[in-house]
Amino acid sequence: MSGERILLAHGGGGRTARDLLEKVIVPVFDNPQLECMEDSSLLPATSYRMVMTTDSYVVKPLFFPGGDIGKLSICGTVNDLATAGANPVALSAGFVIEEGLSVEDLRKIVCSMKETADSIPVPIITGDTKVVERGKGDGIYITTAGIGSVPEGVQLRPKRVEPGDVVLINGPIGNHEAAILCAREDFSLGAPVCSDCAPLHRLMEAVLVAVPETKCARDATRGGLGAVLTEIAESTGYGIRLEEECISIEDTVQGLCELLGMDPLFMANEGRMVILVPEEKAEICLRAMQRVPGSESSRIIGRVHDGIARLTLNTRYGTSRIVTLPAGVQLPRIC
Repeated sequence: MSGERILLAHGGGGRTARDLLEKVIVPVFDNPQLECMEDSSLLPATSYRMVMTTDSYVVKPLFFPGGDIGKLSICGTVNDLATAGANPVALSAGFVIEEGLSVEDLRKIVCSMKETADSIPVPIITGDTKVVERGKGDGIYITTAGIGSVPEGVQLRPKRVEPGDVVLINGPIGNHEAAILCAREDFSLGAPVCSDCAPLHRLMEAVLVAVPETKCARDATRGGLGAVLTEIAESTGYGIRLEEECISIEDTVQGLCELLGMDPLFMANEGRMVILVPEEKAEICLRAMQRVPGSESSRIIGRVHDGIARLTLNTRYGTSRIVTLPAGVQLPRIC
């Protein structure tokens, strides 16, 4: 199918649609459940509690430094499961493809999904494909759903957060949104900036082994660190105070923010997990996080207090400011 492009017939359920599945998608994902080509697939048996998540991905451009829409769809769904402390069991993938997308680009995206899923590992066991008219789908949209199993005793919820708990994050913030912006607008910052897109299930496994008392975890995607911690503060009824000097931001990302007037606290991430643990376990948690590849620059960045339920930031200049959610979005179509 080299040089071919997606046609409306590829979504019509006939021989052309069957060829797309049999020649491009199913051979890449390559597992017994999917090869049956049935309307549903059996899940592996487990004795643990099960959780489920679903998300849709509309990122523009489809390919960007550090990833692509395929890798993003797998990482995003696995990371949502990881916030519950769940081990991924199986994924589904739904494609809405625009007429005219090159089959080669579709193959690259599917192979990226397979490579990412294999690295976890988690099988993609069911899915669906639809095709829309040229100009109606912006290339491809992907919806993934994930099933995960939660080990006994793991309870990660904002309601468990208490005053004195410590906030940690596993690396610099803002890289994903900065990478998308630079790729979309063809910006050059003198140094490359790559998305932090990565699966975080191994990070959460390490944290839960080291600190079973972990209270809560959230991946800081849309809305970034600021939105995640504001939501936690509002849902717990406690305040959260961050230390600006402890929050890592790469120079290229900081420069982009200063140039465009963006706030790095609200920039999207796709490989950053915010974790809250009891104060006496903070250093243990930090060391466990830093031992995980990709999270070596983990830091303690703040703590929970019993003041007003809002997010505040102690600046590097010795002042303090209230962090409020922006009315809109800094950049649409980031995930």
